Amino acid sequence: MDIEVLGGFAARLGSTRIVPTAPKPRQVLALLALNAGQPVPAAVLVEELWGARPPRSARTTLQTYVLRLRELIDSALSGAAGAPRRTAKQVLVTLPGGYLLETGAGTLDFREFDRLSAEGYRAMEAGDHTGAARLLHAALALWTGPALVDIQPGRHLEVQARRLEEARLCAVDRRIEVDLLLGRHRELLPELTVLVERYHLHESLYRQFMLALYRAGRPGEALRVYQRLRGTLVRELGLEPSAPVQRLQQSILKASCEVSQEFQREAHKAPAEVG
Repeated sequence: MDIEVLGGFAARLGSTRIVPTAPKPRQVLALLALNAGQPVPAAVLVEELWGARPPRSARTTLQTYVLRLRELIDSALSGAAGAPRRTAKQVLVTLPGGYLLETGAGTLDFREFDRLSAEGYRAMEAGDHTGAARLLHAALALWTGPALVDIQPGRHLEVQARRLEEARLCAVDRRIEVDLLLGRHRELLPELTVLVERYHLHESLYRQFMLALYRAGRPGEALRVYQRLRGTLVRELGLEPSAPVQRLQQSILKASCEVSQEFQREAHKAPAEVG
């Protein structure tokens, strides 16, 4: 079974989609998919579907949803060719007190993302910036939108979606860092312009934006980005920018001052040289 959650939710057996259209069975399958290979207690599924106040018929209704999912799985398995025949109950397994989704040799995009990201971080730590950039770009290319964007989540899926989005943002941050190390500051400017608007309290992205602007020969804009960040932090959190961001601002100010002084010296010398 192939699973996609990094954007719209999809589950396929071979070429056959098995995602139900009804919202609650979709939630059940999504939560089982995100825990593929691991038992999910029925109590967790009930809480996901109905929160802290489930109806008396919750367990029976959950069993009905599982039955519907198995019907979809069985239909997909019936149309599959070549692979050894499995039953729907071997794919969506009933355990004491819960259920387990057995995906077999299928691909799970969120686990592939975790693998590529981890390899990218290790390459970065080893000083292999080109390899790190390649791996992190590949990891982020798996995303087609916000995690589980087409599912109305309950408590457990919401936590999972937040975890995935945080992992994505971390990978974006590290990928931009390594792209800066590779001198790709001009290519990063359009992306960073959008990111600092979306994550308006994320200091690391602002620091990277300032650095990219400065390296692109736009120190004035870099300093204005710092002022915008500082204003937002003071207004919303009552905090000053972190020490690394302040140090970068001071470095840009110092470099700009030195350039200005050098320009003034050259301007004073120019008439004599011309004469």
